[in-house]
Amino acid sequence: MSIASEVALASPAVPPPLTSPLYRFDRSFEHNAAAGPRFSAFYPDVPVTPTKDFLGYRVASRIGIAASLVLNERWFELYSRLGFDLLTYKTIRSRERRAHPLPNWLYLDESSILTGNAVALTAVSSTPLTPLTATAAGSIGMPSSSPEVWRRDIRSCRARLRPDQVMIVSVVGTSDGDTSERDFIDEFSALTAEARDAGAQVVELNFSCPNVDRREGQVYRDVEIATDIARAARTAAGSIPLLAKVGPIEERERMAELLRRLSGLVDGVVMINAPRRMIIDRNGAPAFGADRAHAGMIGGATFNIAMTCVRGAVEIIQRDKLNLHVLAVGGVCSPERISAFFDAGAYAVLAASACAWDPYLAIRAKHRDPSL
Repeated sequence: MSIASEVALASPAVPPPLTSPLYRFDRSFEHNAAAGPRFSAFYPDVPVTPTKDFLGYRVASRIGIAASLVLNERWFELYSRLGFDLLTYKTIRSRERRAHPLPNWLYLDESSILTGNAVALTAVSSTPLTPLTATAAGSIGMPSSSPEVWRRDIRSCRARLRPDQVMIVSVVGTSDGDTSERDFIDEFSALTAEARDAGAQVVELNFSCPNVDRREGQVYRDVEIATDIARAARTAAGSIPLLAKVGPIEERERMAELLRRLSGLVDGVVMINAPRRMIIDRNGAPAFGADRAHAGMIGGATFNIAMTCVRGAVEIIQRDKLNLHVLAVGGVCSPERISAFFDAGAYAVLAASACAWDPYLAIRAKHRDPSL
């Protein structure tokens, strides 16, 4: 069944995907955070579902939203009210950092999309006819409000959390030119403790971002430092669960080594963050600007890459009897794809960019299968 058919067969009480996205692509990240989601539709009833275990918490579902569009309390409230039960607060830092300038979100020519790392993907100048299922490129960076702002905001989000939902907070260390490895590790650790104290029920260590400095954005490719960060964060987290977010890992043995080292330090891996790709315009120039030649591939075609990683990780975890769960992310744009990740062995499934167009995705999935 096609994704379009899947949406068409959803409960008649659930509206179709939006014709204008909640996140305005023609406005800055800071504007979207301040203005809140562009949402004027109604709130359908969220199906009542049997509760499940999620890392020791009872939840209505193991369907959530990744560290992407939960920019602050206003975005958190929307997705919480619309039935996303695992809500990841977008990555925080120890200091304020602004997002990359516009453009931040460009759709891609689907014919240019290949999975090879060296391939340049071509951006198009318009929004496709079916943006919910289309593939795009994101170049926002890892912005963060100041600690004074996010401490207050996380507390407000936690207060708004509905029954049988869990709040995850994503953290990342900031690496400047003179930041030592020890300071980088300590920053992850300190942020883990601060996020916990502000109200996080689970902390995600963000080891992957395709459009920032390699030290910050590709921690998951350095097994030693990833292990050291996870060990320090485990101590700082106390009794609350820890997750590590990683990008695509093509080499099976490298994935196995990372998972073996993280087992017992974190409770799960969130995979995958957007694959890093070169993005060009129709003339062959960098679509996001000369200093931002690479960006993250998001949406549609990311699904197959994510599925390969999720299946591989699940197989390694089962084979080696590792104490880890897999939380799947990537191209989650329909209940059908959510179910496919669960069928592949994912413990939970988190949507991201598709939620800009279909904030009712969790409700659709619960109508289709209340057991998820």
